[in-house]
Amino acid sequence: MTTILENALIKNRSNFHPVVDFDPVTEKLFRFNFTDSNTELSAAEIADTALFSGYVIRTLQKAGARFGIGGYKENRKLYRRSDMFAGEEVRSIHLGVDIWGPAGTVIYAPWDGKIHSFANNDNFGDYGATIILSHRLESVGFLTLYGHLSLADINGVQEGDLISKGEPFAHFGTPADNGNWPPHVHFQIIYDMGENKGDYPGVCKQSETAVYTSNCPDADLILNMMNYLS
Repeated sequence: MTTILENALIKNRSNFHPVVDFDPVTEKLFRFNFTDSNTELSAAEIADTALFSGYVIRTLQKAGARFGIGGYKENRKLYRRSDMFAGEEVRSIHLGVDIWGPAGTVIYAPWDGKIHSFANNDNFGDYGATIILSHRLESVGFLTLYGHLSLADINGVQEGDLISKGEPFAHFGTPADNGNWPPHVHFQIIYDMGENKGDYPGVCKQSETAVYTSNCPDADLILNMMNYLS
């Protein structure tokens, strides 16, 4: 069932500012697949950040694309690289959309908002530098999470700082800043943060998919990029 937030996002879909500088007229966009069906990416490459980064760079170069994208509700093999996703039931369902590209890529606010919270989630496989914005769309409040940023992006910011639609406020971080991942941004829409600050699950257990996806609708409702896949 479509939620109140999803209805508002769909209604305003053409009004959001692009989160990254992607030109669908002149650029290609590549869809990454990180499920078990991707046999080109080995467990050894996933476990080693440098090898994993090399795989991402080579794949984008081969596709002639600056950016790769994908991942919403994808059951990913990537999270076997970090103990933070382990347990009796592994967390493997991805709740955001990832945009993969060069470190330093500028990130823009898709809508007027303010900084809800930020943190350096500094664990292997975690978000690293993270910023969460709060927004209001018509009568609906919601948040957007940006993970795997540059550490410089969270220096000097404060909760409550106003961020205007289209304002550049963050960048793709290097592996040293972003939780030891190839450069990308994890972009996620969240309806209710609860008591969380600077962090919110970006991956859930398969048994919890319905609960989490009802709170975290498809981020492409704001990104508007998936329809440009070749």
